[in-house]
Amino acid sequence: MQLTIIGFWGGYPNKDGATSSYLLEKDDYKLVLDMGSGALSKLQKFTSVPELDAVILSHYHHDHVADIGVLQYGKLIDYYVHNNEKKLKIYGHTEDEEGFSSLSHQYTEGVAYNPEEELKIGPFSITFLRTAHPVPCFGMRITDGKKTIVYTADSSYTEVWIPFAKDADVLITDCNYFKEQDGTAAGHMNSEEAAGIAQAANVGKLVLSHLPQFGVLEQLKEEAEQIYTGPVILAEEGYVWK
Repeated sequence: MQLTIIGFWGGYPNKDGATSSYLLEKDDYKLVLDMGSGALSKLQKFTSVPELDAVILSHYHHDHVADIGVLQYGKLIDYYVHNNEKKLKIYGHTEDEEGFSSLSHQYTEGVAYNPEEELKIGPFSITFLRTAHPVPCFGMRITDGKKTIVYTADSSYTEVWIPFAKDADVLITDCNYFKEQDGTAAGHMNSEEAAGIAQAANVGKLVLSHLPQFGVLEQLKEEAEQIYTGPVILAEEGYVWK
């Protein structure tokens, strides 16, 4: 299993950036987690629209789904140019009916997932955890049977993340705030909270993502390293783990 970070900013993309989006690959199968603002442009540095096999969404806030519409146009243009009629499956929850209904287009198909059940997409098995966020949002534990990645999506701190992330190889956490800040009302975590989960869950590597546009970002890493004794990665475009 290979992970590539496509976008990592929270809220809106910083200059020449993209918000939440991650590419997972295994045996030539390509799954994208979230499709935030600017993600489609960045994604094409690593793969093409016709090569995508599926997309899965944690929730319908714009910084996680903004490029779904242009991805749908990309699939439509692929049909016009290459006569490719294969529909791209976009998985999402149905607790936001309007958000879910927007996933289907001429050459994309919205597919509902049940967050109470395990979902199999290609070579990946996914289980879900409802996050602490102002709208329905689901974090994911993704495995190919050998390695495991946990993605918190957007969430403020809650202890249920510890058993959910237990012994994961990689934990990608929301880290929208510095340690002295409280992101609870906005539904986000700070560096200390993210690191506390990683340490208690004994994960192999911590990736701080959904980053703020303010402050010195390296400080987030330094703060996390005071709590979590494993390797801490500050998310950046093109970072690859495999």
